[in-house]
Parts: sequence; structure tokens; C-alpha cells
Amino acid sequence: MSKEEVQLGIIGMTCAACAASIEKGLNEMEGVQAHVNLVLELANITIHDNKASPEEIIERIRKLGYDVRSEKREFDIRGMTCAACSARIEKVLTRTPGVNQAIINLATESGSVSYWPDVLSVEEIVERVKKLGYEAVPQSDDADQAGYKEKEYLEKRRTFILAALLSLPFIYMMLVKSGFLPMPGLLADGWLQWILATFVQFYIGGPFYISAYRAILNRSANMDVLVVLGTSVSYLYSLYQLIRSMTDPTFVPHLYFETSVLIITLILLGKLLEMRAKGRTTQAIKSLLNLQAKEAIVLRNGREEQIPVEAIKIGEVLLVRPGEKIPVDGSVIEGYSSVDESMITGESFPVEKKKGDAVIGATINKNGTLTMKAERVGKDTALSGIVKIVKEAQGSKAPIQRLADVISSIFVPVVILIALLTFLIWIKWASPGNWSQALDAATAVLVIACPCALGLATPTSIMVGSGKAAELGILFKGGEYLETAHHLNVLVFDKTGTITKGKPAVTDFINLSVRSDQDLLSLVVAAEKGSEHTLAQAIVEFGKSKWVMVKKATQFERLPGYGIIARIDGIELVVGSVRLLEAHAIDMESHAAVLKVLEKSGKTVVLIAFDGKLQGIMAVADTVKETSKEAIRSLKKMGLDVYMVTGDNRGTAEAIAAEVGIEHCLAEVLPEEKAAKVKALQAMGKRVGMVGDGINDAPALAEADIGIAIGTGSDVAIEASDVTLLGGDLLHLVKVIELSRKTLANIRQNLFWALIFNSVGIPIAAFGLLEPWLAGAAMAFSSVSVVINALRLKRVPL
Repeated sequence: MSKEEVQLGIIGMTCAACAASIEKGLNEMEGVQAHVNLVLELANITIHDNKASPEEIIERIRKLGYDVRSEKREFDIRGMTCAACSARIEKVLTRTPGVNQAIINLATESGSVSYWPDVLSVEEIVERVKKLGYEAVPQSDDADQAGYKEKEYLEKRRTFILAALLSLPFIYMMLVKSGFLPMPGLLADGWLQWILATFVQFYIGGPFYISAYRAILNRSANMDVLVVLGTSVSYLYSLYQLIRSMTDPTFVPHLYFETSVLIITLILLGKLLEMRAKGRTTQAIKSLLNLQAKEAIVLRNGREEQIPVEAIKIGEVLLVRPGEKIPVDGSVIEGYSSVDESMITGESFPVEKKKGDAVIGATINKNGTLTMKAERVGKDTALSGIVKIVKEAQGSKAPIQRLADVISSIFVPVVILIALLTFLIWIKWASPGNWSQALDAATAVLVIACPCALGLATPTSIMVGSGKAAELGILFKGGEYLETAHHLNVLVFDKTGTITKGKPAVTDFINLSVRSDQDLLSLVVAAEKGSEHTLAQAIVEFGKSKWVMVKKATQFERLPGYGIIARIDGIELVVGSVRLLEAHAIDMESHAAVLKVLEKSGKTVVLIAFDGKLQGIMAVADTVKETSKEAIRSLKKMGLDVYMVTGDNRGTAEAIAAEVGIEHCLAEVLPEEKAAKVKALQAMGKRVGMVGDGINDAPALAEADIGIAIGTGSDVAIEASDVTLLGGDLLHLVKVIELSRKTLANIRQNLFWALIFNSVGIPIAAFGLLEPWLAGAAMAFSSVSVVINALRLKRVPL
């Protein structure tokens, strides 16, 4: 009796009953004996006589309402040459026991594998890829990957230069055949041509043979199979002609060595140009990494020390002078300055920073010296998080990629069949007995049909589009969201912190006294300065913006829920609500209409009284962001329905909605009800995008077709979302929709031209209207053209 021991980490257990439920469910499976440990959150399982697989056990655990702990690793995949390669690796890994999901990206030459570490190890994943004839290297350091890419590029360039030099005699011979040049004696020697062609075919073209051999061993076919078949046919046919001329002196050989040599050389050129162009698609990642400061000044034992950013520890105190980059994320503990955060958030204006304010690593300190405390370093900084999200977005698959994957998987076998039919038709009917014509046509079909352009069509556009978005302060968590954002027809907005600033501010100041505005305001600020209430802080900030002279209160009394009473310069000041003034018998009847208008507009009224009279009125409200009205107007012009869902009272909500032009306003909605509102809209057939910033928005963000978080909001909201607007500017939403539309249009262009290229090129080649070497050139440059078209997204106006 054979048995297999499996240990799985279980997610979701909360009590002994959970463990017992899982244990019972697993033991009901034939040949399975399980013991579940609640404390260690582990299931120790014995499988007898192979009566169950780890995948079946995992599926049973999921059906019971729990999950199995999985991990995700990123790999650099080396040796891929076309879409068939990436599709083959992905297919095999996905079917490997222990793999939850595998995504292989041809454009980035990378792979993302989600697997169960209790079933499968990283080493086994690497070995599985190696057996397919490729190399999987776990990603660790961007510098290592950049170094490998540079080395690979230089090697390919050297190989191409050598191939190009060896191709020159054959180009000369083609010109001779065309009647443009006289026949040279030495180059006319067929055996010299054979020596040169053999070196190119098997030394320079050796990697094509190795890749084709591995593909065939794995019962698949890639681009290299087509190249090897096409060039080998031309080479072997020419060699046959040479050998026959030796045995038959009257026979005049027809040599086609130039076909195989030029095809290999032109494909190498195409690969070289493609590699260079693809390097430009990752420019966004490089630009983000270059933003990071290299060194920082740390204060240790009262002394300033300059250290590498990598050496900064959490809690250390750093000094940032004007013009320097803020080295890591943290908070200001001393100083005042403005900081340019445009490289992270996309905001065009510098943001003022003072004691207690948060600062972001890689942003630029403009004009004052700041002393800050390091709170997030290394991979935990905002910049590192942005780089990680952009990488994942660039490496993910968009839904439209599935079409290209399906086509690529069946394309090569179909092309080989078409090439065989082409050869048979030519040799039997079109030109009976004309072997050279039949071979030329079949070779041209094999060479021009390479599906490289098809495989690159989607991922290159996603890479460039997500990189462009990152430069604008927009983070897509996956390529699918970049592709599908334009399908949204409803946007649901939270109010506070999303449409509004999320911070109370004075909106109205009415002076009813004989004193000047500055004088009255200085009294109010002096009174409110002693309070920690948010309304008081808003009034103090308003006074600072008006540069009032702040006086000192000699007496101060806080009355919770009512307001404050303070004495300044011998004047007893009463500042607060209507109820507070009524309690002090202050007459407000003559100003009742003004108070009613302010309250109806959703503002909180603060009244100012002294000497027994009402002396001033202030209104405080959460003000609308400067760009909210314009953004919502633009979104409506684009055909989207706009809703606002908020927990605020109906009066305030409707006032804000009217101000920004939103007709659909849902007020007094509890946090748990927001997700239900999104569901209700989806039930009506709408594709819903939810825009929010708070913890209470997280369920709705997760429920929506696409959740869009304001980057200035909570980490929970950002984690639950699919798209993050780093700066909080709602005009970025317009850019999200526009960029999605333009990216999808770019993908469709790429797919159209890739398919048209093959659809038109194959019949032309089959009819014998295309020389094989021209087919090689066309195939090579089709891949380059797809990448260049994708790069146009970097320059689209938004």
C-alpha cells in the first residue's frame, strides 16, 4: 500500500468547530486520512494508494468554505521567442500539481506563479520550466535583471553583426542574378557558398534548432520550428543540388543558400530591434526607480551623518535641506516647507508641510529645512509600492489577450499544414516537377507566418499604457482594469474626502459689528485657539490665511455641544451655536433668514456675540475640491451616469450634489449599505465603478466592477480597490477612462495588423509571389511595428 504525506496551511479557521468541520470533510474522501491543527492552522493529510490528488483535497477544503495558504512568486523567463513559447509554459505550469495560477508575459519576458508552498516548491517550478527548454529565474533585484538584459542585447548584436558580414557575399550574388552586377569568380563557387551558409545555418542559427528541438520534444510548435523548417529546406535543397552536380557534370545546380542565410540574418535583426523597442516599454519602471534618493543625512548622537538610503532604519531622525529629495516615508517633527509631490501624486502645485504632516519618499523639498522621522523604509515606502503595482499591472493579462493566446496555440501546426499543401500543389499541379519553385513558396509560407506580432500585440500596449498611467499618478492593479475601465457606464462617488476635501473650512464670514473684519476675526481666533474641535481648527486656519493678529484669551470655557465663552481684551466673547446664544438671551430674529439659507445649504453656522448683541456669523463646511465640478461635468459628457452615496444628512448631501452637478444623490446611507447600493445598480445591468477614500468605502470598492480609491485616503480603501488615484484629483478619473479607451484601441490596432499581416501574407507566399528572404524581412519587422505602435501611447494627449 502506497501513501503520500501532504501538509496544507489553512486560511479562515476561527474556532475548534472549523477545524472539526474540515477534518470531517476530508476524512469522508476515499483514501484520505486527515488531522487538522487549529493552533498551527495546518492540515496533515495522508493519501493512500493515490486515491485522491492534492488538487482534489484543496477543492474540498474550498467547498467547505475555507482556503489553502498560497504564495506568489515572480520569475524572469528566458529563452522565449514567440507567443507559442509563452502559451506552452503557461499551459504546462497551470496543469502542474500545486500551481493555483500561472501567467506568462512574452513582452516583459516574465512570469507570475501563484502556488501552494505545502505542495510545490520554487525549485520544482524552476525545474518544470527548464524541462520545457526555458529558464525561470526568481526575481530579486532590478539591477540584476537590467544587467542580464544588457548582456543579452550585446550578445545578440554581436551575433547579428557576424551574420550580416557573412550575408554580404550572398547579397552580392542576388544582385548578380538580377543582372545588376558582373559575376565574380570566387563567389560563384558553390562550395564556398556552402561553407559560409553552413556556418550561418548551424552556428549562428544553432539556437533556433535547439529551441525547435525542445518544442517538438514537448509536443508543441513555436516560431523557431517554422524558421528551422524554412531555412533547412532551402539549405538542404541547395546542398543536394551541389552534390548532384558532382556526380553529373552536365547538371547545372540552382543554389538557394542566400535564402536560408538572409532569413536567419533578418530574423536576428528583427529580434534585435524588437528587444531595443521593448526596452522602451519598461521606461516607466526605470523612471520611477530613478526617483529614489541615493543618500540621506541622519542625525545620530547630535551629529549629522551622510548614509545610503538603504541603511536608514525605522525611527531614525533625518535632515532634509531645500532642493533635496525626501529619502523615505515619514513625518515632519520640526520645520516648515513646501514639497513638490508631483512625481508621486501627479499634483502640479507644491504641498505645504509642517510639524506632524506626512512626507513621501522621492518627493522634493522646495524651500525650507525639514527634520523628519523615518516611518517606512525599503520595500515598504510609497514609491516601492507604486513600482510593485505597476510591475504587476504590466505583467498581468488583459481579457482580450485570451483571443491572441487561443490563435497562437493552434497557429503554428496550421501553418505547417498550409506549407505542406503549398508544396504539393506547386510540385504536382501549379508547376509540375519544379522543385525550386515549390520549395520557395513553401519556405515563404513557413517564414512569414510567425505569430510573434500576435503574441506581442496586447502585452506591449498594456505595459506602455500602465506606465503612462503611473506617470500621471494613476495606478492600475492589473492590465484587465486598464482594458475594461472604458466599459463603465455608472460612477458612484463617496462624498467626504472624495468629492469634498474631507476637511472643514470657513466658507462665509459676515461682520455685523462696527469693528473691522480683521479686528473681529482676531477676537474669534483668540477664543477658538484654545479648543481642539474641528470647527475651531477651521476658524483658526481661516484667521491665519487672513493674517490676523492673534490675541490672548485671559479666560476660556468650553461648553461641549454648544460652543465656547472667552474673555479677550476685557470683552466677554460668546462663540457657538444658536442654542448657546439663546441661553445668553441674544436676539437673532433680524438675521433668521440668513441663518436659514446657510443651514439649508448644509453648512454649520457659528455665531459670534458680545456686549449682548449678535456681532458676526461664520459658516463652516466641508468644501468641494477645486476640480470636482469640472471632473463630473466631463464624465457626464463622456456618457457616464454619476451617483453620490454618503452617510451625511440629506440637506448637506443634496447641497453638495447640486453644487457639483450630480442628479442622483443617496444620503444617510450606512457604511454596510453602500455595497448594497452598488449591487442594486449592477442588478439593473449597469457596469459600476465606485470611487471612495474611507474605510467605510472598502466593501463597496470591492463589490464594484472596478473600485477606484483616492490615494489620499485610507490604506484599507486603497487595498480593496482596482485603481488608485494618487493625488486625489477627480480629473484623473477622466484620464482613467480616456487612457482605457486609447489603450484598447491600440491593442485592437495591433491585433488587426498582426492578423491582417498573416492573413494576407500567407496567401501571397503560397501563390509564389514572395521571395523567402523578403518573407523573413517582413516577418521580422512586423513584430517591431507592433511594439512601435504600442509606444505611441506614451505620447497620447490626456
